[in-house]
Amino acid sequence: MAKDESDLPEKLRREAAGLVDRNQLRLLRLSSGIALIVAGAALAAVAFVAITPAGPSGPGASGGQTTAVASFAPPALSDVPAGPEGDAIRRGMAIFADPKAHAAEFVGNSMACKNCHLDNGRRADSSPMWAAWVSYPQFRKKTGTINTMEDRIRGCFLYSMNAPNSPSGAPPPEGSDIYRDLEAYFHWLAKDAPTGTKMKGAGYPTPPLPQDGYDPARGAQVFQAKCTGCHGSDGQGARQPDGTVVYPPLWGPGSFNWGAGMGRIDLAAGFIKANMPFGQGNTLTDGQAWDVAAFIDSHERPKDPRQTGSVADNAKANFAGQKTYYGTVMGGKLLGTGVAAAR
Repeated sequence: MAKDESDLPEKLRREAAGLVDRNQLRLLRLSSGIALIVAGAALAAVAFVAITPAGPSGPGASGGQTTAVASFAPPALSDVPAGPEGDAIRRGMAIFADPKAHAAEFVGNSMACKNCHLDNGRRADSSPMWAAWVSYPQFRKKTGTINTMEDRIRGCFLYSMNAPNSPSGAPPPEGSDIYRDLEAYFHWLAKDAPTGTKMKGAGYPTPPLPQDGYDPARGAQVFQAKCTGCHGSDGQGARQPDGTVVYPPLWGPGSFNWGAGMGRIDLAAGFIKANMPFGQGNTLTDGQAWDVAAFIDSHERPKDPRQTGSVADNAKANFAGQKTYYGTVMGGKLLGTGVAAAR
């Protein structure tokens, strides 16, 4: 029969009580240690989240992936496949190089895709098409909607190639084979390109804006010293005897209209800094790039096709907050009124 605790000798009872107290103390210490470990792990997790880069939210973003810089090189021209796919790629390449010859119905000026996307859309820091392909669909502030690649190409025809002045009076219609062929070419250029990361060389870099800003008067001096050899002192470019454009006009009736991205001084400065003079990219200072971009974009060009009312109304609706001379008076003339476009 088990004995009642009162039957145990006093000394034994004290020892038993001490053992319980010691075990309770050990348990308390163990519990405290576990709590510290858990708290430490929680703090480490918080710190990890704090220092881990957030996933990209811009073009080409993919849920759960972190932002990283990825280098990429497009496939060699010799790698264009045979068959119908290769035929489409080659047609797209031809349109990109010379839309006036291969999509003439929809081109209203002397510009070509390759003028702003050098090396036929292959060159890094020249808004290469391999980087653009993996960035769409995306939301664009310019349109206020999600744009597909076809939408983006349509915008290039509308603004950069001034389609309102083309024989058709508009960009290629929705679903046109012109879009299909150009997209086939872009898709091929982007073969094995990563998504969900920031592509090194995508878009145009933006050089730091000098403290004294930009000045078209200073830019005129840079233009005369660095740009006239290709674009002429009048900015109208150069042509071969048969009329083929060698270097595009930078303003005036044969250039891009006011709705094109190159009409933004910051975007033009980035393109110029990285790529101009032709074959001598990154030789101008940041200030020179900004100044010559300001000089080029201080000239009149074809009207923005979005304009339905006054220049002031259109400036407020479509150019607010942008680095542009649209809607300002330069040399006594209001920029944005447009020039008579020439085909």
